[in-house]
Amino acid sequence: MVTIKEVSTKKDLKKFVAFSNSLYKKNPYYVPDLLGDAFDTLDKDKNPAYDFCESAFFIALRDGELVGRIAVLINHESNKKWKESLTRFSHFDFIDDYDVSKALMDKALEYTKSKNMSGIHGPMGFTDMDHQGMLVEGFQELDMFITIYNHPYYINHMKALGFQKEIDWVEYQVRIPRDAPEFMSKLSERVKNRYGYREIVFNRRKDILPWAEKVFQLYNEAYAPLFGSTLLSQKQIDLYIKSFFGFVNKDFIQVVVDSDDQVVAFGICMPSLSKAMQKAKGRLFPFGFIHILKSIRKNRILDMYLVAVSPIHQGKGVNAILMNGILQSAINYGIEYAETGPELETNTKVQSQWKHFESRQHKRRRVWIKNLSDDDDTN
Repeated sequence: MVTIKEVSTKKDLKKFVAFSNSLYKKNPYYVPDLLGDAFDTLDKDKNPAYDFCESAFFIALRDGELVGRIAVLINHESNKKWKESLTRFSHFDFIDDYDVSKALMDKALEYTKSKNMSGIHGPMGFTDMDHQGMLVEGFQELDMFITIYNHPYYINHMKALGFQKEIDWVEYQVRIPRDAPEFMSKLSERVKNRYGYREIVFNRRKDILPWAEKVFQLYNEAYAPLFGSTLLSQKQIDLYIKSFFGFVNKDFIQVVVDSDDQVVAFGICMPSLSKAMQKAKGRLFPFGFIHILKSIRKNRILDMYLVAVSPIHQGKGVNAILMNGILQSAINYGIEYAETGPELETNTKVQSQWKHFESRQHKRRRVWIKNLSDDDDTN
């Protein structure tokens, strides 16, 4: 018999957070979360998203053994912006047993009804800076540190639970050429000369910090029209600056400004942390940080975290400046491949960039949705 228990103590929250690492401990493609960061994300006292979100967490037990988990939350700012009344589910992990997945989702639906919401979708976090999108293609590809890995059987469970596709993201692996394409460097220079753009050079990592807030202000502007997005608050921006720029490699941060020194585009990339996190097993200490530092210094894979161009500067070729800079750094570091990270399947402009390179679309992830009226129709 499956028992569902609401998480109400720090001890149970730690078990909730650690469950995925135990579920996937023998899987060569799964990349563990940093347990401390994952815990802080769910902690009401530490995550500023709780200024406009509320949540509940549940674990599934069978004979005292933890066999599944689910988080259900409401982002009130998102519902207001998109004129919806939806809850979100995240951290939905379970053994391959429909009784377990159904019991967990039934509890999430019960929560949804209790809040007078019209439906539920996910996996989605508090904001689109959190992990989101269930993997539906690419189960034999190494996961990224910033994305979700899940077993293939999750798909059948979601369909059996009555969920339908809401939207997909696709991901590409792009081969880095040995030499930068001449057309790209020429185009980059032409665009800079025509519009007065220039790249900011960071000689030291601390040189990035004066630009960090402007970068996230542009993020708010550029990502505003995208699915599920909400504006980052000042407290969130402060937190992400600390999180992102505390350990970045300065050579993979690209910032482009106009003649008035206003940020018009940025790219945040990192040498892949996937193998390092697997070795660290989700813990920085006592030795996990050593694997991370080694990965930042020397790696064959580059992960593209965030790339954005100001809406009023799109279509002017500024993305060529970003790509040229990222490509030059990747070549200098001996990078062989770049992982694009999730791109909305509808974002054909971004995907068209990869036609200039040897690339393959190797992963796909999905947000599922279920309206409460769907259940009513079957009763």
